[in-house]
Amino acid sequence: MYGVLFFGFFFFFFQAEDGIRDAQESRGLGDVYKRQGINAEYGDDHDDAAMDQGTKETLKRIPLCKVNAGPMDDPADWTARLKEEIAALIAYVNLCTEVDNKWFHLEPSEDGLRWWGKVWIYHEMLKYEFDIEFDIPVTYPATSPELALPELDGTTAKMYRGGKICLTDHFNPLWARNVPKFGLAHAMCLGMAPWLAAEVPCLIEAGKVKPVGEK
Repeated sequence: MYGVLFFGFFFFFFQAEDGIRDAQESRGLGDVYKRQGINAEYGDDHDDAAMDQGTKETLKRIPLCKVNAGPMDDPADWTARLKEEIAALIAYVNLCTEVDNKWFHLEPSEDGLRWWGKVWIYHEMLKYEFDIEFDIPVTYPATSPELALPELDGTTAKMYRGGKICLTDHFNPLWARNVPKFGLAHAMCLGMAPWLAAEVPCLIEAGKVKPVGEK
């Protein structure tokens, strides 16, 4: 059942990869969140003046999830949640594709519990690409997925063991305030994207990562 659900969408979704291009110089993660922006409708404790208009508009167009179900719930409810997740991811992919901003490629397992793929970022006209993987927590959507870049494990303090990116101070509280509305598309948009923009330029400067073709 899950295989039909996911692979029925596979060609449309994953052929329309979206992304980050020409990242600005690295800043603190909090600064990147302000630059990227957070839509005021997702929380009343954010200063509208500090939000990037482009990201605000993007967030308005990413569908919010309504089904509050996870992998431990009734299979029918979980299937309904997965359909919402796919719809939101497709919408986000298309939004980024509209502005020629390609930056990730994801594939799911047949049951939707494990995801993997690639993320990339351009810096000074060079492309830096990394593997991404994550599992859906048993307490999802109350708990956000732990997005991991395994090959970067140990290269930065903004990362937990196994290459799981560290977003506790900024992303997790935002996610908690928006259960069950936020989904995987929001995790990529507000979690992985600003992390890459903040950390990868620092890793490049430190000589810890190399562009595609030089690994």
